Amino acid sequence: MPHPADEQAPDRTSEPVPGNDPVRGPWEVSMRLALGEADRAAQGGDVPVGAVVLSGEGTILAVGHNEREATGDPTAHAEVLAIRRAAAVLGEWRLTGCTLVVTLEPCTMCAGALVQSRVARVVYGARDDKAGAAGSLWDVVRDRRLNHRPEVVSGVLGEECSKQLTAFFRDRPGDR
Repeated sequence: MPHPADEQAPDRTSEPVPGNDPVRGPWEVSMRLALGEADRAAQGGDVPVGAVVLSGEGTILAVGHNEREATGDPTAHAEVLAIRRAAAVLGEWRLTGCTLVVTLEPCTMCAGALVQSRVARVVYGARDDKAGAAGSLWDVVRDRRLNHRPEVVSGVLGEECSKQLTAFFRDRPGDR
């Protein structure tokens, strides 16, 4: 029988098991769905951002991915589309108790839509130091002057989300 000291230490560089991190772990499955949506955006030639809206009970209400290139609509960000679709499913604009999971930190437009829709929580993967409005460049979603401030959970599968974006822009050097 091998001595315990002879056993290999667990590999700490592997992807964490959902739930190991009590703050980020519960959102990893939903973030993987958002990453799949982001792939759909990239296939359409758009920046790979994907979003999922969950009900208060955790069921999927809606998904979205960037569709600016496909629709010619500058507001067709993943978050806005997912919020619109979730509101249609619920039959009202208030998304009270809902969570939006998105691969990239929301911009100012999307952060404003999140505040206006009254989502309870915003979960994002990659920081956006150039346009992020949930804690990086700005913090619109937690601005105390506004009437609603959703909880923010950042960095869920952040490295994976960042890699997806980096790969997209590396393949399109003039498309920044």
